[in-house]
Amino acid sequence: MSKVVVVVPWRPKPSRLDAFDRVVTWYQRHLPDVELRTIDTDDETFNVARCRNQAVGAWPDDGVVVLNDADTLPERDALLRAIEGAGAAQAVHLPYTEYRWLGAVGSAQYGSGAPAAHCDFELVRGACSGVTVTTPRTWFAHGGQDERFRGWGFEDAAWNLAHETMLERPPVRTDGRVYALHHVPAARHGSQYEANARLMARYEAAAGDRAAMAQLIAEAPTARNALAGPGS
Repeated sequence: MSKVVVVVPWRPKPSRLDAFDRVVTWYQRHLPDVELRTIDTDDETFNVARCRNQAVGAWPDDGVVVLNDADTLPERDALLRAIEGAGAAQAVHLPYTEYRWLGAVGSAQYGSGAPAAHCDFELVRGACSGVTVTTPRTWFAHGGQDERFRGWGFEDAAWNLAHETMLERPPVRTDGRVYALHHVPAARHGSQYEANARLMARYEAAAGDRAAMAQLIAEAPTARNALAGPGS
């Protein structure tokens, strides 16, 4: 297996602490030999796209990076298959075909000891976020994620269109499930959210057109920097 690191974009907020702790605990139990790091940037508004770009850019080109959201639990076997696949093919791998949002009820059940697969959930159709597995070579071959998306909204959907257009295939999905835990949702309004929506509309317009998508990607900054230690 290629050299692997798990990176969690992370900026502490009270409602997110429990989910973050459960993600860290999951990796400690199920993949104890894989290094887990957190990453943040100096942006005033949390910029998950920039976190992901920096995380991938700091890793060797032939290594594998698991980008794991601070609220999402994978399944071990599906994740291991995705890691193996991402190291062998130029496509980002998603270790799931089913994205389950557990919500407050399901998350409470999980916190009380129920297996994630037995908890109440809402199925999120078309999800392309949560846990992403890639090599740096593949990630930057289609531009990574657009760091102009700040706060909440649209960076994953835009990235998915860029992947499909520039690599001429969608991300590869491995049969399995991920489980998103409950926390207070980010605001979906305001000037930054509206700017994100306008940028997303440009991605939708460029989808399927490699020249137009390449131009859109070229406008976006792509930073590379060092990673933080766990829990920082």
